[in-house]
Amino acid sequence: MSHDVLTIEKRGPVDRVTMNRPEVLNALDGELIESLAAYFEGLYREHETRIVVLAGAGRGFCAGADLGGGTLAGGGDMGPVQTAMRMQRRIGDIYRAMRRCPQPIISLIHGAACGGGLSLALASDIRIAGPKAKMNAAFIRIGLTACDMGSSYFLPRLVGLSMASELLLTGRFVEAEEARAIGLVSRLVDDGELDATAQEYVDLMLDTSPMGLRLTKEALGHAVDAPSLDAAMAMEDRQQILTLQTADHREAIGAFFEKRSPKFEDR
Repeated sequence: MSHDVLTIEKRGPVDRVTMNRPEVLNALDGELIESLAAYFEGLYREHETRIVVLAGAGRGFCAGADLGGGTLAGGGDMGPVQTAMRMQRRIGDIYRAMRRCPQPIISLIHGAACGGGLSLALASDIRIAGPKAKMNAAFIRIGLTACDMGSSYFLPRLVGLSMASELLLTGRFVEAEEARAIGLVSRLVDDGELDATAQEYVDLMLDTSPMGLRLTKEALGHAVDAPSLDAAMAMEDRQQILTLQTADHREAIGAFFEKRSPKFEDR
């Protein structure tokens, strides 16, 4: 499928989703915001898609808000505060939907991932970076607060409060090597190897049961906010008892003893 600014290539149970505004480093304008929000919101009950790979066309992943014109150009162009709040909330719908959807999301980060583009990476489940990747919480560099689009939620959970404070209070760039060192990305590979590296993860995930994969993402999302070990383990217990009842679990056990690959049917 193609929506001009967002292309979705179906590869069986895997969606390759590409932000397609390369002339502006895939900056987020109204059309791209709506396309991303609608796509990720639509995944919540769409079980045919098991994994999403998110990328940007051209020289960068996503440079953040499009400051060159339109409703995102600055406060003076956004009209009444009510209009600005509606736009702010709609952009935020993207990141809420990314965390809510049951499909793991792998982001391929090359070039710039700034502001809202950084948050797209942070809201993903796995981040793979190329050697020229550059990330920053750009909002504070344009007279705003750096805490925007989930950055104050995601960053401390990924890199710890001290490093998150440094990055948010300064807006400085984190380049690829440092991003790997602080755990902001999982892997650092050449740009030409981004797709192949993502495929390694995809293949491993496709070897798991569909329900097990969905519930693992759900339990992880619950656990990072769980108030106690007991609360996290209560969710784990729920997920395990659910998957224990499935035919896919019985198939996996049979395949293990028969030394073959399981054939899952999501039932």
